[in-house]
Amino acid sequence: MSATTAPHAESVQEVLPISGMSCANCALTIERNLRKLDGVLQAQVNLPRERLLVVYNPQLVTHEAIVERVRKAGYDVPTPAAEESLEDAESKARKAEIAAQWRRFLIGALFTVPLFALSMGRDLGVLGNWAHQDWVNFLLWALATPVQFYVGRAYYSGAYRALRSGVPNMDVLVALGTSVAYFYSVVITILLTTSAAADLHALGAHHVYFETAAVIITLVVLGKLLEVRAKGQTGQAIRALIGLRAKMARVERHGAQADIPIEEVRVGDVVIVRESEKIPVDGVVIEGVTSVDQSMLTGESVPVLKTVGSEVIGGTLNKQGMIKVRATRVGRETALAQIIRLVETAQGSRAPIQRLVDQVSAIFVPVVIGVAVFTFVAWLLSGASLAAALLRMVAVLVIACPCAMGLATPTAVTVGIGRGAALGILFKNSAALEQLRKVDAFVLDKTGTLTRGTPTVTDVVLSQAWSGTRQKALELAASAERGSQHPLGEALVRAAEAEGVALREPRAFESFVGQGVRAEVDGQTILVGSEAFMRAQGVFLNGLERESARLQAEAKTALWLAADGQAIALIAAADTLKEGAAEAVAALHALGKRVIMLTGDNEATARTIASQAGIERVVANVLPSEKAAVIKALQAEGLRVAMVGDGVNDSPSLAQADIGIAIGTGTDVAIETADVTLMRGDLRVLPQALKLSQLTMRTIRQNLLWAFGYNVALIPVAAGALALLPNVPEALAQLNPMLAALAMAFSSVSVVTNSLRLRNARL
Repeated sequence: MSATTAPHAESVQEVLPISGMSCANCALTIERNLRKLDGVLQAQVNLPRERLLVVYNPQLVTHEAIVERVRKAGYDVPTPAAEESLEDAESKARKAEIAAQWRRFLIGALFTVPLFALSMGRDLGVLGNWAHQDWVNFLLWALATPVQFYVGRAYYSGAYRALRSGVPNMDVLVALGTSVAYFYSVVITILLTTSAAADLHALGAHHVYFETAAVIITLVVLGKLLEVRAKGQTGQAIRALIGLRAKMARVERHGAQADIPIEEVRVGDVVIVRESEKIPVDGVVIEGVTSVDQSMLTGESVPVLKTVGSEVIGGTLNKQGMIKVRATRVGRETALAQIIRLVETAQGSRAPIQRLVDQVSAIFVPVVIGVAVFTFVAWLLSGASLAAALLRMVAVLVIACPCAMGLATPTAVTVGIGRGAALGILFKNSAALEQLRKVDAFVLDKTGTLTRGTPTVTDVVLSQAWSGTRQKALELAASAERGSQHPLGEALVRAAEAEGVALREPRAFESFVGQGVRAEVDGQTILVGSEAFMRAQGVFLNGLERESARLQAEAKTALWLAADGQAIALIAAADTLKEGAAEAVAALHALGKRVIMLTGDNEATARTIASQAGIERVVANVLPSEKAAVIKALQAEGLRVAMVGDGVNDSPSLAQADIGIAIGTGTDVAIETADVTLMRGDLRVLPQALKLSQLTMRTIRQNLLWAFGYNVALIPVAAGALALLPNVPEALAQLNPMLAALAMAFSSVSVVTNSLRLRNARL
């Protein structure tokens, strides 16, 4: 099992495997039982993956108490053996369940096939008079009993647990329906050997239905077997991520190399990664050059070049060349571990649309039982035979399947979030996956989102009133910006270093967010920043305004350089549009969405970049602190807004937006304010995320339509509603309970199979 510290300092979050669930009501039973425990803050069951996410206060309740409560409710929590992971225990439990279902199905088929053949042969009159003798009923009884009480034992025990918990489930319907058919047949079999036999024949109540009970159980087991196998595929994406984790690492310590378990690697260790090996930890390359396949984590199809100083991600594949990596994150702090936790939590979260399903599921079984009893009584009062009324009641009980309703939403969510993870799209929860499709407008930050985010110096324009040189201008500007973390400041430092300019150590450094910096360099007061910043500081501009306008018209950002109150130079830097940005914007437009650029840059530069990207609406000259207000204003226009930014400077606007989308770097995935994280900077993933949301919700609607429509349409048919219509063939008027069982068994399989189509859907 896995345990992590939850967002609340005093709480613990655990993910536990659960076995023994048959439908959505089982999940509700577990959740309700756990929420009654003092100290349990959250309990949420992922039915398709058969996992429980529980958050609790360890000072009030223990892990053992939680497990005991689950088991007391009638379900099991497989306990990993020593040195066995949660995934291994889960896989072992799933294999054991599949093997058990196979065994039950084979035993059921072994007795049911001859039972069915004998019963049908007798009814069709192809077996001769001997088949109608009393002893044949005892043979049918003998064949049906192992199926009823061995193969069907799980449904009896499940029904008992459900009724004891006050939340009846599918097991109650199966146990009740088959028991009615079985015990009715037992009574008839015994009475036919007594003096009441003639009366039974006269009433038409001499037929037994052992084959009905046996076939229902066997078909339900077959459906369950197929469902378990299909549900196992819904977690394929997360298992693929887990499979990326390296188990061993070659570490260099004290001049010697040794292969050690990955759990023993520490931050600061030097890890040696040879060609075609997995990189075991997050770190920085300190020696060597290689290309790394990051496709399973970021969705990038092309290997990425890594040189000294490059960051690498644990779980990615070293394609060529040996490298040495200094570990910066190990164990649960690696990007891969964060992604696995995020995907597991998101898959286990409950989508808003699931609330309606939970409410219906909670009352569904009692309603079905009521409908079945009403059907039985109504047909008896209408003059139908006891056997006919009984068969209709059994058909109603068997055909009503809450499993399909319970699986409709979580299977699609699980597969959709898993598909997103494979593409490098991480949804924080299922609500984000559901809500993204409703967005009307995508607001894109410029720097680092639409553009590469790494501007380079392109021009240095000197004031005619200043006698200095280009190198001196770079020296003063870059020296002043040495204390700044702004991308433009870093570009100045890189340009100066590239030209071999010796930088000075600034004094009295002061940063004005979104405007510029001030520092003392060589005894001079140096200002570097925007024109508005210069005017606010009372700087004389020396006629450089025209040059500034020219540079901005060329989509370059003009940084003003002033010394002792006089503007002495303009230094221009350009940040080019990312590859695929225009394509992404066009795709969003094609999907009927508005695209808006939001930037702190000047209007001219912003509009030039926007024109290149195909964006018409631009909001420029906005300070980071003002971006959230812009989002709020757009929402006031009636728009549902998604903000796309870098997740750091844009945190307030990401939080204000209906959906916050952060551009990840491949390693920084734990962005708390974002609902969606794009693991790579390629904006072409954005329309893919939108399409995935749309397809997932379409799949959920299809599943729910099938699940609800199936019950709405077939329960009345099973109750005999068609018999009330004129000229309806008997085969349609009387729905055989065995056909009802077949339909019920495959309803859940159809829902899971439909959800699995998301794995290969075109985005």
